[in-house]
Amino acid sequence: MGRTNPTFRRIIQGTKQDWHDYRRALRREDKAYFDALFEDAEYHADASSYLNPEDPFTAMLFSMLLEQRKQITELKQLIDARTDTDVQG
Repeated sequence: MGRTNPTFRRIIQGTKQDWHDYRRALRREDKAYFDALFEDAEYHADASSYLNPEDPFTAMLFSMLLEQRKQITELKQLIDARTDTDVQG
């Protein structure tokens, strides 16, 4: 017997396709950011699939936010490390 539910990665790809017209209307420089957000959602697809959410878009958005939070934290740590070096030097 086959699967009755699509994989979460397939749901993400379908959602990205649904947003195709939006992406097409974006400025050229914003399209890469748009694509990166969906890559962030795909990065956490395994965790999202455990939810088997009724509304998969919520899990996708949370995955995107999680990656944004990680990047912000890493940048803050980098800034703090440079600031500490500048103060000591």
